[in-house]
This record gives sequence, C-alpha cells and structure tokens, in this order.
Amino acid sequence: MLIGVPREIKVQEYRVGMTPSSVREAVAHGHAVVVETQAGAGIGAGDDDYRKAGAEVAGSAADVYARAELIVKVKEPQAAERKMLRAGQVLFTYLHLAPDPEQAKSLIDSGAICIAYETVTSPFGGLPLLAPMSEVAGRLSIQAGARCLEKNAGGMGILLGGVAGVAPARIVILGAGVVGTNAAQMAVGTGAQVVVIDKSTDALRRIDAMFNGRAMTVFSNRDNIEREVLRADLVVSGVLIPGAAAPRLITKAMLPKMKPGSVIVDVAIDQGGSVETSGPTTHAEPTYVVDGVVHYMVANMPGAVPRTSTYALNNATLPFTLALADKGWRKALHEDPFLKNGLNVAAGKVTYKAVARALNLNYTPADAVIA
Repeated sequence: MLIGVPREIKVQEYRVGMTPSSVREAVAHGHAVVVETQAGAGIGAGDDDYRKAGAEVAGSAADVYARAELIVKVKEPQAAERKMLRAGQVLFTYLHLAPDPEQAKSLIDSGAICIAYETVTSPFGGLPLLAPMSEVAGRLSIQAGARCLEKNAGGMGILLGGVAGVAPARIVILGAGVVGTNAAQMAVGTGAQVVVIDKSTDALRRIDAMFNGRAMTVFSNRDNIEREVLRADLVVSGVLIPGAAAPRLITKAMLPKMKPGSVIVDVAIDQGGSVETSGPTTHAEPTYVVDGVVHYMVANMPGAVPRTSTYALNNATLPFTLALADKGWRKALHEDPFLKNGLNVAAGKVTYKAVARALNLNYTPADAVIA
C-alpha cells in the first residue's frame, strides 16, 4: 500500500503523522511511503531522515493526497486538505467530529474512509490512541495554567506552590481519567492544593491511593462542582465522553462568581469544551477573558511539545497503521473490533453513533459499510 504523510497545516501544529522510525517499519512490511517535504521539521526530522528510512519525499501536499491510498495525519484535516480527499481513500487521524459539523459534511461528501484515533478502543478498556496525547495535555495543562496565572498573562498573579508564609494556589481538576491523573501528578508536584472531582468512586479511590492524600477527592455533582470551581485559582477540565460532545460542567452564570484573575484550562475543547463560554484558540493566541476569568482553550495543546507528542503518538498508532496497510481497511476492521470503533465516516455515511447523535445525522452501523 502507498501511505501518505502530509505536513500538518493547522496553526502552530508541528507534529507529524509518522516518524522516520515508523516509516522504516512500514517499508519493512513491504509498503511505500510518500512524505511531504518538511513534514517532520517540527520534530527535528529532515527530509533526508525520511529518505534514509525508505520514504519518497514529495514537493507538495497535493502530490501526497493524489497518490496515497492511506493518509496518516495528526490533526483533523483542514478545509483545504478535505478538498483533496477522494472516495475510497483511507484517512487515519484525530477527527473530533462531534463539535464540527462543517468538517463532518466535507468528510461525508468526500466518500473517504475516515478512522478517528480518538474512538479506537482497547480490549483492556480505554482509548489507546487518545491516551498518549491526554497524558501530554494533562501535564501541559498545569504548565499552561501556571503561566496564565501570572499577572502579565491576565491572571491574578499567584505562584502555584506559594512560598513560606503564603498559601499555595488551589487547583481543581474535573475528571480523574488520563488527563486528570496526569494533571494531578504535575499539580501535586508544584505544592499546590489539589482537588480532583469525578463521578466514579473507583477513580477517586485510585487518585487517593496514588497521591497518599496529597490530592483531595470530591464526588461529582452540580453542588460540588460549583462550590469547588468558585474556590479555585486554576480549573483544569479533562472530562470526556468518547466521540461525543463534552458535557458543559461550568456554566456562564458561574464565571462572575469565580475569583477575578482565576484561570480555566479546558482540555476538552477538542470535543466542544466543558465550559459554556468555551471556544477554541491557538498557540498563537491561546487565551481570552470572560467575566474576569482567563480561558485557555488551545485545541491542540500537545502541539506545543511536538517531539514528545509525535513519538508518544507513533508508539500507539503504528500497529494500527500497519494493520490497515497490511490487510486493507475492510479486513483490518473486520478482524479487529477495537480498531473498527475508530470508523467515524465511511463512503458518505456516519458510522459512529455518538457523532451522528451530536450532529443530528443519520447513523449507519460500521458493519454495514465493511461488508
């Protein structure tokens, strides 16, 4: 199979779909790989590194899309990229379709086979292709929050860990999943007061045991969320419903009651955000302020550390990429029900129920298009 790796064009996105090491593995499996020139520049991988791994380097994205049977990316295809997709071509990347009707319509119209990293599942539970980026985003959320709390960034001017005689910041983390756990690890390390909120008592027990009581745990309900959010200096939201729009846990009415200069980092922004006032931002302009509360809403947070992110992502995606290339998408999905869960759009049909529900579109079971 001919695998194509275009350069990412989303604003300040420096990750790349395949590293030279991944390309070498694909070539060893008997596949050809075409990589757009400078696709790996953001992670320090030059065109010669890809050539040494066995790839062909193409001069443009148009060349990659026109020739490749399987496109491997990181971020959802932008409008210009969606125009280059064709019927039957396989797209393997993050999609986050639930809050993006425009992208969904373009993918449906393209007739392409669109497999989303974020809905591929594991036999052990969880989302194995989302997890590495959730780890990165969770850890970055505390770094980003610390910067936003600085006065010159619009924050209240508070140090997360405080100093002797001065109280530390209070960090409230919504969700005890991969994002929340990694955010808590970083937050506890700063010396801040840390509160983790989740609706799973098992998850809260895990957090309690992991941090030996250094992170307080609170059961998730409306009263508890509102109370803790209003007390917080920094709120990190990592809530997730796989493939669906994120639940809105922080209402607009809460914002005027929050501390002036407090910060919300919404890691759920890829799925529409968990704050009523959420709207996606970029690394170029990461924040905005509503009712005195700083909103950090960057939709591709791991893109800030592309080397770490790309290699972590490739460790997870490569086996699935090779399965798609080795077997073809129909056989690969038929034999692997967990990879099949990644199929969001195929041959003009929406094949993921949560996406269809979120966008009010007709749903077609994946098996109906694989057969």
